[in-house]
Amino acid sequence: MKLLIASDLHGSAYYTQMLLAREAQEAPEKLILLGDVLYHGPRNDLPRDYAPKQVIAQLGPLAGKILCVRGNCDCEVDQMVLPFPVLADYGWLYLDGRTVYLTHGHVINKAHPLAFAKGDILLHGHTHVPAWEPFGEENLYLNPGSVSIPKNGSARGYLTLEDGVFQWKTLSGDVYHTLTL
Repeated sequence: MKLLIASDLHGSAYYTQMLLAREAQEAPEKLILLGDVLYHGPRNDLPRDYAPKQVIAQLGPLAGKILCVRGNCDCEVDQMVLPFPVLADYGWLYLDGRTVYLTHGHVINKAHPLAFAKGDILLHGHTHVPAWEPFGEENLYLNPGSVSIPKNGSARGYLTLEDGVFQWKTLSGDVYHTLTL
């Protein structure tokens, strides 16, 4: 199974369209969104082509394919307009004997983790900075970075997972890091 994982769209119709072009090219079974879908938040500048209503329309046709967790900028009114669940604080996947925890990162993160088992993976956005770091007892923290408002000089991008291989990619599809489990 192939997954495309992205975070922090922040209502940018321009960058959401770029992500969806990559989604069409990558052809994943599921699109996982790690929160902050529509709103830019009070600490961020407006992203290019900030148009939450357009983002709703862009994501709508993929509603059955999207798994989403709630970000710190997502709220109940977002659920009223998006055709897929967006208010779960976390989710998880089972991958080759490991649990992959999906969250936005503003509550559950490396500093405030859940009770992870040895080898589990924490996957979250929120920081807008891509990451692939060990922590805890042989655990991994992974972050796809941000689609629309990258920070610390990082590229706008996303992450794919296929056959136990994570790949960090720019919105043009260029791979810049690979991690094999």
